[in-house]
Amino acid sequence: MKAYQLVGHGAPGKMELRELPDPIPAAGEAVVRVRACGLNRLDLWAEQGGLPVPLQLPRTLGCEIAGEIESIGEGVVNHRIGDRVALQSNLFCGDCEFCMQGEESVCLNSKLLGIERDGGFAEKVSVLASSLVSLPEGVSFDAAAAVTLAGSTAMHMLTQRSQVKSGDWVLVIGASSGVGSAAIQIAKKLGGYVITTGSTEEKRTLGKSLGADFVVDSTSPDWAVEVRRITQKRGVDIVIEHVGGEVLQQCFGCLARNGRIVTCGATGGREVSLKLWQVFVKQQSLIGSYGRNRKDIAATLEWVREGKMRAVIDKTFPLAEVPQAFALLRARKVHGKVIVKP
Repeated sequence: MKAYQLVGHGAPGKMELRELPDPIPAAGEAVVRVRACGLNRLDLWAEQGGLPVPLQLPRTLGCEIAGEIESIGEGVVNHRIGDRVALQSNLFCGDCEFCMQGEESVCLNSKLLGIERDGGFAEKVSVLASSLVSLPEGVSFDAAAAVTLAGSTAMHMLTQRSQVKSGDWVLVIGASSGVGSAAIQIAKKLGGYVITTGSTEEKRTLGKSLGADFVVDSTSPDWAVEVRRITQKRGVDIVIEHVGGEVLQQCFGCLARNGRIVTCGATGGREVSLKLWQVFVKQQSLIGSYGRNRKDIAATLEWVREGKMRAVIDKTFPLAEVPQAFALLRARKVHGKVIVKP
């Protein structure tokens, strides 16, 4: 089979299209023929060598995978050859105290597909059968690849780590991101008033088209002040944030009393300083959110099937053009998701 592998770190890193042996499933595993694989900021961190987890090179990146089961190993009973599936990228053990509670996102023995195990920028991928999630009828491979990671991350943030109530004000950072484009739609369907951000007119227009009630220009130094103006100085109840750094600090200026910031990323910086007086006097909360649980993936795919959420896909690339896909995401010119189609 063909696979695009990272062989050297950098920005850009060194990648090679290689011919590799077809994977053979071990006991409890399945081989999936990849039909679509989304590109994620995680892939850029891996490319740069900036992840706090070990990455053994060469490595086939790609964690947002959808395809068809081609073969199964011994002991796999819940799936059959030919089944259409999406893959849960946060691989979990199924045995620790958190997995037993259905909280796979905080598994004590978790590993990342496409980072600690070869991923989906390949014609085929071998995976643990426990990571397979059946695709509902009518949900395409492209749509599944676009939402199974980013969309389910947003679902986890808005329904598990926090709960949007009808009438809540919700600020979604980054309308054109995978998490942001999904979070706008989820928050609106749950009855929230949504404010989102965008650095260009095209990104702000996308945010409005997805249902945001208000959109602010994130390149303006006063964007947080604009959020408070929109809410008549009250502030928002929930912030969905995935950038970190200075953006996270600014989000505290947007919060109402009892407000919560739910954060799932740190592409803009992993260290922040907080004004603790404001946090405890206004009873504000900073909530971490990591990955998703199987129930989040199932809910996200069902929302797509029902038409309650649409996958926002900017461009698709063949496997041979993986470096071009990386360059597009690196340049921050993406509106939604970039999909690779082996």
